[in-house]
Amino acid sequence: MPNQSTRVPPEATGGRALPLAALLALTTAAFITVLTEALPAGVLIPMSAGLRVSESATGQLVTIYAIGTAVSAIPLSIATATWRRKRLLLFGVAGFAVANTVTAVSANFPLTLGARFVAGVAAGVVWALLAGYARRMAPPHLQGKAIAIVMAGIPAALSLGIPAGTFLGGLLGWRLAFWLMTAVAVLLLGWIAALVPDQPGQAERGSRPPLLRTLAVPGVAPVLFVTLVFVLAHTILYTYVATFLDEIGMGESIDVVLLVLGIASMLSIWIVGATIERKLRLLTIASTILVAVAAGGLAVVADSAVLVYVAVTLWGLGWGGVPTLLQTAVGVAGGEASDTAQAMLVTLWNAAMAGGGVVGGIMLTQLGPRAFPWSVLVLLAPVLVVTIAARAHGFPATKLSERV
Repeated sequence: MPNQSTRVPPEATGGRALPLAALLALTTAAFITVLTEALPAGVLIPMSAGLRVSESATGQLVTIYAIGTAVSAIPLSIATATWRRKRLLLFGVAGFAVANTVTAVSANFPLTLGARFVAGVAAGVVWALLAGYARRMAPPHLQGKAIAIVMAGIPAALSLGIPAGTFLGGLLGWRLAFWLMTAVAVLLLGWIAALVPDQPGQAERGSRPPLLRTLAVPGVAPVLFVTLVFVLAHTILYTYVATFLDEIGMGESIDVVLLVLGIASMLSIWIVGATIERKLRLLTIASTILVAVAAGGLAVVADSAVLVYVAVTLWGLGWGGVPTLLQTAVGVAGGEASDTAQAMLVTLWNAAMAGGGVVGGIMLTQLGPRAFPWSVLVLLAPVLVVTIAARAHGFPATKLSERV
């Protein structure tokens, strides 16, 4: 019997076709979320100088954003359970507009930290909505593809937004990049209001299953573990990628490196969107191996620019589809508790990002930038073991349509 998140009203899907205009609005919301989150990594050095703090301290602007998301996702998901989904989505996007405006004008580091925390709270609202919203707008056999379309906002931010923001930050100042994000958020508010169909909240505030019962659902715990550790591994390296590249003599190429990473990520999410219905397990295992190989390459061949670009390409191919894979896996495994499972995934995802910023900052001080790729290798070993072991539930080799 399909759970509540898979029941799709015909008017929301236009029969069996995907509502692309509405899904692309959600894609843009994902784009803004990732762009707001990760831009300090791309403009780390000029932003550090502008705020008159160390690079390690500036890296914590990513950490505080992640903390805001981690601490707010589950409480806000519960508190707004009865809200109409469109109203809640507009609320989250408006939060980005406000927070990015404050970041653009602030010359005070504590104030900037506060704005980043607010942006993280907005992300907690948006991330907890996106996958479920996309699934509800799609017929069952296209739900994986709908989520892939929405999650394409992540590599789009990496391949277009972050490199463009990094370039503009170096050319015209990092504050302009945050002003541009405010402008995109304002335009998105109008897009959502005009074209995204509304969805109801939960009928009863108390209908959400408790967290411990959700964790006991077969398959949920393995997906959440993989989420926590995989994202931690990625974030340690990504948050300080500008510092790592500067260490190996490629500091002037950060925008090009991020462009290569983003393009490879776009290809990855296209592959995932085309095959996730049949190959979720294989894709998750392949993604883990690709990122591990990329980290190994960066660890041992960082003095060759060509090989660095090869490694970054493998990194993007492995990482790009991960958000789609994990959000789909936890949504399907969660069954009737899928909404709660999604909120838990968002919390752990951002707790891992916060942890990655902190751990990366400590590693930068104690071990230096060249230690980052080695940490990725260490962390991905248990990820691969758990993914392979979760054959019966979590990452089974069955079609998604047979599990919803």
